[in-house]
Amino acid sequence: MANPTPSYPIGTPGQAWGAAEVAAWRSAQVPRRSYEVDVLSAIERLRPRFDVVQYGKLDYAPDSYPVFALRSRPWREELPTVLVTGGVHGYETSGVHGALQFLDRDAAGYDGRANLLVAPCVSPWAYERIHRWNAHAIDPNRSFREDSPAPESAALMRLLAPLQGRILMHIDLHETTDSDESEFRPALAARDGKDYEPGEIPDGFYLVDDSDNPQPEFQQAVIDAVARVTHIAPADARGEIIGSKVFSPGVIRYAFKPLGLCAGMTGARYTTTTEVYPDSPHASPQQCNDAQAAAVRAAIDFALARPV
Repeated sequence: MANPTPSYPIGTPGQAWGAAEVAAWRSAQVPRRSYEVDVLSAIERLRPRFDVVQYGKLDYAPDSYPVFALRSRPWREELPTVLVTGGVHGYETSGVHGALQFLDRDAAGYDGRANLLVAPCVSPWAYERIHRWNAHAIDPNRSFREDSPAPESAALMRLLAPLQGRILMHIDLHETTDSDESEFRPALAARDGKDYEPGEIPDGFYLVDDSDNPQPEFQQAVIDAVARVTHIAPADARGEIIGSKVFSPGVIRYAFKPLGLCAGMTGARYTTTTEVYPDSPHASPQQCNDAQAAAVRAAIDFALARPV
């Protein structure tokens, strides 16, 4: 049975938030780590090996955040292009650091084989506050659509507009955390004036395929690679993961484009969203980063072996 959430500290149960509630929520969000120290410094260390492109600046007074993508050097028009995105949800730490780790340790192996484009931290305000939403209480990963309400999503879409129809593979790096149930889904219910329905957090790695463009062999290749690094999430008693049918071990499907998901914005043939479980007693932070990097390698390798 659905449960109202009167205990959520902001808003009135059954009533969607207005500007006052959003402002109260934002005032409660304080920086808990540094985008400059954790991310921008890592990008600077990578600058000698990649073209670093500032594709936008996010202004949330009094804070301002430049956002960057890293590109293969040289960029060769005749090569296939593959895209890696991380930190669309800023609190999903291994998405950011897994992307940076891939650039540092693995990207050179694709020199002359593919054009790499990596946006490692799409949502820096949320990264610092370890939150899912941006400063307007908007989920960037439901906002990859025309006239996007999320500046993070709109900036990335502008960067990629010239590459529409030319991206072979896009992998978007995410996590599913215990805080999804303790904070973010209750906050979502409160924001939207709805009842909170408790869910179950899966223990392990899983993938989200595109229900409008399913690529089961591609997903399986990624699952097989990650299984050598960390455990794959089992289906629950209903044969589901986070309320969605499991189509093969560790793989569920969403309609990417209708939902405004990041992985649906390019029209790439091969697309997937990773979901690492960092709160597992069986996985360390480094193991989570390794799992993300393994997923990226496997996704690129599969796509390059089957470009058409």
